[in-house]
Amino acid sequence: MASLAQWIEGARPRTLPNAVAPVIAGTGAAAWLGAAVWWKALLALAVAVALIIGVNYANDYSDGVRGTDDVRSGPVRLVGSRLATPRAVLTAAVVSLAIGAVAGVALALVSAPWLIAVGAVCIAGAWLYTGGSKPYGYRGLGEVAVFVFFGLVAVLGTQYTQALRIDWVGAVAAVAMGSLSSAVLVANNLRDIPTDRESGKITLAVRLGDARTRLLYQALVAVALLATPVLALATPWCLAGLVALPLAVRAARPVRAGSGGAALIPVLRDTGLTMLVWSIAVGTALALG
Repeated sequence: MASLAQWIEGARPRTLPNAVAPVIAGTGAAAWLGAAVWWKALLALAVAVALIIGVNYANDYSDGVRGTDDVRSGPVRLVGSRLATPRAVLTAAVVSLAIGAVAGVALALVSAPWLIAVGAVCIAGAWLYTGGSKPYGYRGLGEVAVFVFFGLVAVLGTQYTQALRIDWVGAVAAVAMGSLSSAVLVANNLRDIPTDRESGKITLAVRLGDARTRLLYQALVAVALLATPVLALATPWCLAGLVALPLAVRAARPVRAGSGGAALIPVLRDTGLTMLVWSIAVGTALALG
């Protein structure tokens, strides 16, 4: 049986910034409109964290039963490494997604009930990423889904539930968060190109090849950083987001250097830290502005 530490590792804690940072950025965008509501922000955070843990366990389950994770160079996978039964991991995924659904329904009911439909689409997207008969993650669409769900939906949804409207500031922050979230997945799939190609998992990285995937990663990080001076048009305080630049440079270094395999694992951590630091700096700037 998997230990508690292995279950935590199976939840892929390096991806948690993908859930936390968009909520911070969205709350900052709501504060810019003078409408930040702390308890709604906490509900949005609960939704985002539960969904990303749920999608990670669902991915572990689906890839594990397909045999995709039988040979890999990345962090532990519970099913693929035979550390936990597929049924146990599936249960963890369902419980996590259910928690996210409950928190999401509560947030929608106190904000805008039609958001329940958006939440249903998010949960379906979480499962169908690697689940079902035709998972879109095996067709090179994972990065698009991450950009939409953990960028546009997460940031603008957080802003809307608090302010009951969105604006260009929230949209720019959403693009930045979506780009960095997608960059995390690009780095992960860059590392897994050899094993994914062998197992038949046709990710965007497999389609593009090693060299172009490395360029895509750098472009996504650049888009996020370029959002900083754009947001400075709202308030110069947003230039504080450039504090994340050294982290972004460190994250991109192994990608630019042509590193592969386990040497790319720190890229996921550093890209996530870039996202988190950027969101805190810009979110605080928008609140002050």
